[in-house]
Order: sequence, then structure tokens, then C-alpha cells
Amino acid sequence: MNILVIDGQGGGCGKQIISAIKKEKAIQGTIIAVGTNSTATAAMAKAGADRIATGTNPIIVCSAKADVIIGPIGIVIANSMLGEITAEAAVAVASSPAVRMLLPMNQCDNIVIGVQDASLKATIPALVDALRRLCVKDC
Repeated sequence: MNILVIDGQGGGCGKQIISAIKKEKAIQGTIIAVGTNSTATAAMAKAGADRIATGTNPIIVCSAKADVIIGPIGIVIANSMLGEITAEAAVAVASSPAVRMLLPMNQCDNIVIGVQDASLKATIPALVDALRRLCVKDC
């Protein structure tokens, strides 16, 4: 299973996601981390990503090959994350045949209505659980 984690800014979200996935032995697969900038990529590399890349083109290429794409909800919204997500990157993620697991981050003028305003730390266990169930089903 190819698991693509996309993040921007300082990479803190992606770093926490990758660390949590790596601790879960039932989830088998290759974790590919793509940062919108080198700082985000470096943070995800330190968390244990198996492969890394930086920029819009890697988001486009890796989205086409991924089985699962994980990241903040902004990865499907053009110009989100203070402009780090290009329209091309957002379309690539949204158009991918992969399963998308998006974390609701109520920041940068994108507010998800009807979702509890939980911290990232509180939502990651639910993400890992959903990924584990998907892996058991498809692996």
C-alpha cells in the first residue's frame, strides 16, 4: 500500500501523522511524504517517512500512484495553506483514485461546519484507526 502524506508550512501535521502510523504495526505500506516546502519535507523525513519529495510536481505525480492520501483538508483547496497548495496540486489530490483521509483544520479562512473543533492530537488516533481498518480490508 502506498500511503502519501502531504503537508506544508512547518510540517507539524504531517510529522505527527507519520509518527503515529509508524507506531501502528498493523499498517503495512510505504509512506511517501511530500512537503510543499523543504521545512515541511524535513519534518516528515525526521518522523520516519520511507520516501520524500518537495513541491507541486511531486504532489501531482505521487497522487496518481497513491492508494491513500492523508493530510489537512487544505490539500484539496486551491491556494490554501497561505498559498502553498497550488490549483494543480489541489486538483491532483481531488482527482486521484486514492482514498483521501483529510483532517479538518479550521484555519486559513476554510472552516468546516459541523465538525468538532478538536486538536490535531485528538484527531490523529481516529485517522490511524481508519487507516488500520482500510489496510485490514485491502491488504
